[in-house]
Parts: sequence; structure tokens; C-alpha cells
Amino acid sequence: MVGSNQIHLGFIAFTFFLLFWDASPITASKFTNELGHPIEFEFGNGDRGPEHWGDLKKEWSTCKYGKLQSPIDLRDDIALKVKSTFDELSISYKPTKALMKNEGHAISVVWEGDAGGVMINGTEYILHQCHWHAPSEHTMNGIRYDAELHMIHKDKKNRVAVVGFLYKIGKPNPFISEVKKAISSMIKKPKQVPLGVIDPRKMKKAQKVHQDAAKRKMKKKTSKFYRYTGSYTTPPCTEGVTWTINKQVHTVSPSQVELLHKAVYKYAEMNSRPVQPLNYREVKLHGSSFVK
Repeated sequence: MVGSNQIHLGFIAFTFFLLFWDASPITASKFTNELGHPIEFEFGNGDRGPEHWGDLKKEWSTCKYGKLQSPIDLRDDIALKVKSTFDELSISYKPTKALMKNEGHAISVVWEGDAGGVMINGTEYILHQCHWHAPSEHTMNGIRYDAELHMIHKDKKNRVAVVGFLYKIGKPNPFISEVKKAISSMIKKPKQVPLGVIDPRKMKKAQKVHQDAAKRKMKKKTSKFYRYTGSYTTPPCTEGVTWTINKQVHTVSPSQVELLHKAVYKYAEMNSRPVQPLNYREVKLHGSSFVK
């Protein structure tokens, strides 16, 4: 009888060993990147996707309960049309040294020195970095574009202002072409690459247009931008961010979009948060221009 009990208990112990031995690698690989580093959040419909960000950490609860979340659908039919003055957006960027970094969920350019910034309603915001999302996070009149660039600024009180640009498939983006080699060198690697001196003004310039008529048409297109109050589009989803999105849609080539997908880690290859509820926020469509 004693021998029978020992065999029975031994079988139970062996069964539990098989269960845990089999489950451990699955659990580890599910929430780690290619190098085995922990993944705090991810995109898509997984257990750590956008729908669950607010449940993953207490300090990320704003992702779930916040009422001023980004991105949103920028719609002309509900936007308040206003005639802008120079005070509502003036840009004064300047060239300085920068690094390109693979942050896992996005490829970013980080300026090491004084790269200038923007002035919004009398407040100066200094440019710190920019990064790409593909596809776009904001939609415009219900249309999701192929990529979006975010230029991140902060004022003296650490308040954040983001200037964003949308991109559709077309001619190659000049700046991405310029740094293509640097992006390619960090595919799925936690790496940073010195870029030398980078002029932030390159980020907001469209392709060169040679015909005067086309130039006038482009200037007209760049004369409008959206403005609203939102949040970070990744955890902790902090609110109070001043968003400025250029209404003109620039272009990016299919190979450039593919490169942005390949460079980040697999869990972030489609690194865009879904559109969030507007919640009665005011969206303004300004008539000023980014182009000086």
C-alpha cells in the first residue's frame, strides 16, 4: 500500500513538472523581445495591447480612464475654423548634433544640443526628439495614412507640445532617404547611431517642386493645421499634451515604410495606437502656415 502511494505521488509530481516545464518558455517568449528583454507593452490585440495598457500598471491607468486621449480622428466637419496669427505657431529650428536610437517600439532622432523649437501662444517649447509611427496614429476625415512623424517639444515646466506630420505612399521622403543607412544598421537592435549635425527643418519640408504654380499650390496646402489637447500615444498616456498636426499630407515610399516596420522590434512593427474618443473636446483648424 505504501509503495502504491509513493508511485501515485511520484506520478503527480512528474505531471506538474511537465506542465511547468512546457509553459515556462511560452510565458517568457510571449513578453520578451528578440534579445530576451522584457516587453512592458505591445501593439495589436495581444494581452499587452492598447486595450489593456491601463490594466498593466497602476501608473498607466490614464490609458484606460483618461478623457483627453490621443490619437483622434481629425474631422473638418466638426473642427472650429479659426484665422490664425503668428502667435499660435511660430517655428525657429536650428541645426545641431543628433543621435538616432532604436527604442524598441519606435525609431527616434534625439538632438544633443540646442535645436531650437516652437512658440505656441507665447510659450516656448524646445525640440528634444522626433520619431515615426507606421501606419499613422491620427486619422484625417476617417483616413489612416501610411506613416506619421512626431516632433516632441517641452517647455520650462516640462509641458509637452507635439508637432505631427502625416505621410501617404508616393515619392520617397528626403530625410528618411538621408538616414536610411543609419536606420538599416539598427534593425531589431538596441542601438544608437551618431548622425552628425541634423537640421530639424528638414523634417517638415516636402519634396522639391520645380514649377512655380505647383509651389504656390503647395504653400496654400501648408497653410492649415489642426490643434487640440490630448495625451501621449504610448503608456503612461499622460494628458495635457498640445497637439499640432499639419493638414498637408507629405509622401513616403513603400520601401521606406517597410524599413520603419523592420527596424523596430516585432511586437511594434505596426506601432500605432487606435483612435480614441473625442469626448467633446474642441479641435481647431487653423489657417496659419508651417512654411516661412
